[in-house]
Amino acid sequence: MALKKTTVTIEDGMLVIRTPLGKPTASASGKTLVVASSRGNQETDAQVEGKNVVVGFNAYIYPTAR
Repeated sequence: MALKKTTVTIEDGMLVIRTPLGKPTASASGKTLVVASSRGNQETDAQVEGKNVVVGFNAYIYPTAR
């Protein structure tokens, strides 16, 4: 995976993504604060049926109570 310190594995039939949480940063729209992101789809070393799994993820918080 292109992201530093991010690992993607398959454990007991579950896809497991481990990535560090960062300082909350405003999203492009400004509606949320991003704490982790793959920054688009990324090919990983994890495989299903001999093919690499591609993942894309965003983790965020809302800046104020909803």
